[in-house]
Amino acid sequence: MEMELLELLDDVELVCVALAADTVERQRIHWVHPLNAQRITLGEFHCLYSHLRKYPDRFFNYYRMSIKSFDELVILLRPHISETSSTFRETIVIEERLTVTLRYLVTGSRFSSLQHQFKMGRITISQIVKKTCIQLWNVLQPIEMPTPTITKWIEISNVFFEKTNFPNCIGAVDGKHIRIVSPQHSGTNYFCYKKFFSIVLMAVVDANYCFTIVDVGSYGREGDTNIFKQSTFGKQLYNNSLNLPPSTNLPNTDGPALPYVLIGDEAFGIHQHLLRPYSSRDLNYSKRIFNYRLCRARRNVECAFGILCRKFEIFYGCIAVDPDFVSIIVQAATVLHNYIRRRDGFEFEDTLNADNMLPIEPRGTASRSLVGQQVRDQFAQYFLSDAGSVPWQNNRI
Repeated sequence: MEMELLELLDDVELVCVALAADTVERQRIHWVHPLNAQRITLGEFHCLYSHLRKYPDRFFNYYRMSIKSFDELVILLRPHISETSSTFRETIVIEERLTVTLRYLVTGSRFSSLQHQFKMGRITISQIVKKTCIQLWNVLQPIEMPTPTITKWIEISNVFFEKTNFPNCIGAVDGKHIRIVSPQHSGTNYFCYKKFFSIVLMAVVDANYCFTIVDVGSYGREGDTNIFKQSTFGKQLYNNSLNLPPSTNLPNTDGPALPYVLIGDEAFGIHQHLLRPYSSRDLNYSKRIFNYRLCRARRNVECAFGILCRKFEIFYGCIAVDPDFVSIIVQAATVLHNYIRRRDGFEFEDTLNADNMLPIEPRGTASRSLVGQQVRDQFAQYFLSDAGSVPWQNNRI
């Protein structure tokens, strides 16, 4: 009888019957899984949170921020991620939501691991992390990473000169690969030169190891130059439409006035507002001194990436979510980095390397601006003069 019935059905009807049967089999057995029902008594947050607050050093190690910074962050986020309890279930409090998100960033654990620690569903944890990361960026970005004004650019430049002896510098720029799982139907777009899938974090960093501007989400196969030129900030820079201060004399000189500049590595195209080292071929004394002085100042961006990785170990591995979600996570991590850096400082050893975040391939259509080369030559001359030289530079080349 069943075989006769199946013979009467066409292919489409058979597919519908199979899907309906599968749906019946997948009906939820529990409204809340028995393990998750014990969240209040056995969940990691409810077992640890109140005890950790008694020991500030342990709290800092667990959350990667001080108790004061955590409490301030809760106050800032409360209007944006708080939810109201219903008749059927009690809402997850904001402190617990923030804890889940921070532990995801700090440990790099998969959602399937966190669900057993916090006694929540895997999808619930995914939704909490995504929503919290979005609000972290929305709330903290205007505070910790606002669009710089002319006054802010000058302030950044003054600190750069004080700490690195590089004048008129408004930031160090670089890009790093963020490992991701292979996105579906993406072809080779995300496949980078190091033979893994990635998106790119392009960042400008100040002399205090804080991110000034970030651009996240470019394909891993792209090179530094193309990514920077296609970013909003890069377009404004190359079009001379960025709100930079006017050219000014270098310290202890009467002129000529030189523009404010970013500094990058060999992958970037030289421009009047973006300096890169001289080519390693046929370096004379002046060029070697310039390269040393530029690299000494440019290391700030490498240090910032190092601090970011040591703070949030999610960047040590492969992030197993879709690229758009990864971009949200990276944005939240960079703005949290600034938030923590300005309130709680950093450990020096965190700045030493960021080997797990691989640099972008020096590939792309780099421009060769004649004006940019002239500006670089004038900086090189300044570093040889009595006004711009430092006592130890001759020993470092």
